[in-house]
Order: sequence, then C-alpha cells, then structure tokens
Amino acid sequence: MTVWPDGAEQRAAALLDLCRGRGLKIVTAESCTGGLLAGLLTAIAGSSDVVERGFVTYANAAKSEMLGVEPRLIAARGAVSAEVARAMAEGALMHSRADMALAISGIAGPGGGTAEKPVGLVHLACARQGQDTLLRECRFGDIGRTAIRSAAIAVALDLLEAQATIVG
Repeated sequence: MTVWPDGAEQRAAALLDLCRGRGLKIVTAESCTGGLLAGLLTAIAGSSDVVERGFVTYANAAKSEMLGVEPRLIAARGAVSAEVARAMAEGALMHSRADMALAISGIAGPGGGTAEKPVGLVHLACARQGQDTLLRECRFGDIGRTAIRSAAIAVALDLLEAQATIVG
C-alpha cells in the first residue's frame, strides 16, 4: 500500500515538468511526512534537475539546527503551527540553492493530539524566492496516520503547483 494519494506520481511528474520549464528548483522541509514528499518527487526519473534537496526535521532540535527555526518560536507557538511551518519553508530556502520550498508539520497520530491541536492537524508553507509564502492549515481529522500523511502530500502538491505558476 502506498502512502501517496491517488494520481500523485502523475501530478509530481507534471509539477517537475512545470518547474523544469520555468527553471525552478525545489527543496522540501518535512516533519510529520518524514520525507515522503521528497520521496515522491525523486521517484520520477529525471527529477534531479528540479529537486535540489530535502530536509527531514522530525525533532524540534533538527528544525533549529538544519533550518534555523528559532527554538523560542517553537516553544511559544509549538512545532505544529503556521509560524513554524513558515519558518521551516523560509529556512529551507536559506539553507539550499532552491527557488521554492515546501514545509510540512503536523500531528499524524495516533497519539500526540490535544483539544487545541488534534490528531490530523497539519500546517504547510510554500515559500518562493521573491514571492509571498503560501500557508495552509488542514484539519483532516483522526483518519489514521497513513491517510493524514497522504492527504498532506496532496495539499503539498497543490501549494507547489500554485507557487510554480506565479509569474515572477
């Protein structure tokens, strides 16, 4: 059973073609998806001319050490927050040679949720050099770990497609 959503490989291939045509390189910064987005993109032959690198920053210390996310921000807002997802995406751009970054942080379960931040809450951010960072909060519900991670990948592809189509 794949954790990628239906049609993900075709969407990833089309995204890579779009980025290739626009001269855009991608970096990923993943927490709850553990590198699945980078895995999907690099499963496509020829992706090395678009996928610059990927960061798996599951631990809070990794978010700080690898992406430059301030520990005070994580302490104040929580790792699963719009602010941290934005900092992850923007940090990935600063720590790579990519043009676009997609960050994912969430609670995939089965544990770890609270009333304020339940299982199924995922924050995504897509940063692009010279453009506003796109943010998305998703509340998928407690639909299971694999389903949450798969749904997050589908949203990540949406955000990357949106950033790649911006003329600029």
